[in-house]
Amino acid sequence: MSLQQPLQGVRVVEFECIGPGPMAGRILAGMGAELIALVRPPRGDFAQAMGTGDNPLREGKQLVAVDLKTAEGVGRALDLVSNADALIEGNRPGVMERLGLGPRVCLTRNPRLIYGRMTGWGQDGPLAHAAGHDLNYVALTGLLSLSSRPGDRPMVPPTVVGDASGALGLAFGLACALADVRAGGPGRVVDAAIVDIVSMLGMLAHWVRAQGNLDGPKLSPFHDSPYYDTYECSDGMYVSVGAMEPQFYALLLQKLGLQDVAPSKQNDRAEWSALKARVSAIFRTRTRQQWCDIMEGTDVCFAPVLGMAEAATHPHNVVRALFGRAGAPGELRPAIAPRFIGVEG
Repeated sequence: MSLQQPLQGVRVVEFECIGPGPMAGRILAGMGAELIALVRPPRGDFAQAMGTGDNPLREGKQLVAVDLKTAEGVGRALDLVSNADALIEGNRPGVMERLGLGPRVCLTRNPRLIYGRMTGWGQDGPLAHAAGHDLNYVALTGLLSLSSRPGDRPMVPPTVVGDASGALGLAFGLACALADVRAGGPGRVVDAAIVDIVSMLGMLAHWVRAQGNLDGPKLSPFHDSPYYDTYECSDGMYVSVGAMEPQFYALLLQKLGLQDVAPSKQNDRAEWSALKARVSAIFRTRTRQQWCDIMEGTDVCFAPVLGMAEAATHPHNVVRALFGRAGAPGELRPAIAPRFIGVEG
């Protein structure tokens, strides 16, 4: 028996913007929600540079053109909001209020509405009205500093770190509020700030740091150890190793032919530098595929570092159907996750 999508019957009105707001809507649509995206014509060079064709963030949505600068457009939007379970907007604080579409107005029309607000900095605070982007929000949480080794410049992360985390956080917040509203609770505002959500997702990093294993004076298992890093192969490709547990580390040493290295001294920081140099030299003796033949699928905690196109053809990802239909030529569209499985599997 096939399962119904969990958000079947849920109606969401999305005031289309860029980035995490539409992504949150796309996630909800992928879970079965009916998404009505209120769109406006693209404006300026930035919109043209980003492309306005077959937008993957619009997939699964009903597009309704609305000019919110007119009384007629605002009235049309309010009519749609009146019959919605949730709303998504991604403007700077105060913009929706100036349009006559703020939470007070919308929840007066629809008291059970869940009003989702997607911003970088949040609805209040000294930076609330300042412009920002993914990189800035991650930087302010302290987590961007962890992308560099001591003395190196922090790496600019892909946009999934901030914007996509924010989108997932908003979708999660809307789903949580929906459960309460359907149990008899009132409508409410979901203040989904990227800086808040990324900071929350750093809770493991803070715990590790508190143990003295990150962002401190001691060498870090995550930056300096020989058992948790990426390594270059003879063909210039890379592999990743994360053999943190003792049994996995022992297996890594075996696969590398390092019989003279005692597994019991795994966390002897004084030996890390020399051993890491040996491990690096060994990985450079074979191609990435040869290392995959030796280590992939074992408990070494190993994976090749794949390019984005390569990831779509990896056997594990193919079986798991990580990518849905293709968009424009060369474009990959990741499938919505998580998936839902009945007790029969």
